[in-house]
Amino acid sequence: MTDILPFLKSLISEPGLSAYEGPVARLIEQKWKPLVDNISTSRLGSLHAFKRGTGKGVHPSIMIATHMDAIGLMVTQIQDGFLHVNEIGGVDSRILPGTPVIVHGRQDLPGVVVIPPQGTLPEEVHDEAVGLTHLLVDTGLLATKVKSLVSVGDLVSFNTPAVDLTDDILNGHSLDNRASVAALTICLEELRSKRHVWDVWAVATAQEEETLGGAATSAYDLHPDLAVAMDVTFAKGPGASGWESFPMGSGPTLGWGANLHPYLYKVFKEIADKLEIPVAMEIMPTHSGTDAYAIQVARAGIPTMLIGIPLRYMHTAVEVIAIKDVQRAGRLLAEFISGLEVDFVSKISWEEKDVN
Repeated sequence: MTDILPFLKSLISEPGLSAYEGPVARLIEQKWKPLVDNISTSRLGSLHAFKRGTGKGVHPSIMIATHMDAIGLMVTQIQDGFLHVNEIGGVDSRILPGTPVIVHGRQDLPGVVVIPPQGTLPEEVHDEAVGLTHLLVDTGLLATKVKSLVSVGDLVSFNTPAVDLTDDILNGHSLDNRASVAALTICLEELRSKRHVWDVWAVATAQEEETLGGAATSAYDLHPDLAVAMDVTFAKGPGASGWESFPMGSGPTLGWGANLHPYLYKVFKEIADKLEIPVAMEIMPTHSGTDAYAIQVARAGIPTMLIGIPLRYMHTAVEVIAIKDVQRAGRLLAEFISGLEVDFVSKISWEEKDVN
């Protein structure tokens, strides 16, 4: 299997905040271009990569959605050379103080998220985690210089480096959801040596963290017969050891709930068992909070599945993931696609029994 780690490290070194995905989209396009037949960009900025199925005539199609946008910050006010910011995509502000960032002004500026001295903060927050209201970004520049280079509305992305904690464990920002983009890349690489009857749409979606708009519009535009969303899920770790979290390094999860098709769960589980890929059922009784929801309800409805990759410290600048889970997710997806028969859709039923 191809070593995906260098590409994943490059992915999390590029900015590409929700609704501003251009820099990372260009990197993905460069990587995917040799693996597919053609690539285009949607009106909302999602990347559509098409890989044609084997055989003549019209083929059924499957859409694989992996959102490429990342969380981050936006400048809301400039005061005495310091930047007030607000979140893009749900940032866990408890760990922001001390985080290195890049301010994308008229030129890229290094900075750091800082917190005022405790004595200057309101008394009611002295003993609590300080929220974004009281945090600032310091670039170290004089106020006049900051004013000339930075404007309200400019983006601020994390600048924490990718760190190999072990040979298999990677730490860095934006692994949600660049890890799934890497898994889809593994899938495309494996499909080069596999026969697949179905057409494949590999989609790096935009705006998942804020609107789900990329997945919704791409699903409407491409009109696939089936869809699979790939995203991260909560890995077990400090303060996260219940049923809603999963061991990191022990394989991907398969979503189960109203947002997802039970027959697709059954097929994925059977393939995983056959390949001896460990998987866990992820219970999702309500909205999955992922692109899977937007895809499922597009047009008249699209049978949809969700694969999750366990991730520690989600929505922080120090997320942690196991590379073997990324590889397993990519391989599982490739085997599912290569095994799809032309009449697969006609065989599926929502009322499928015995899925465990």
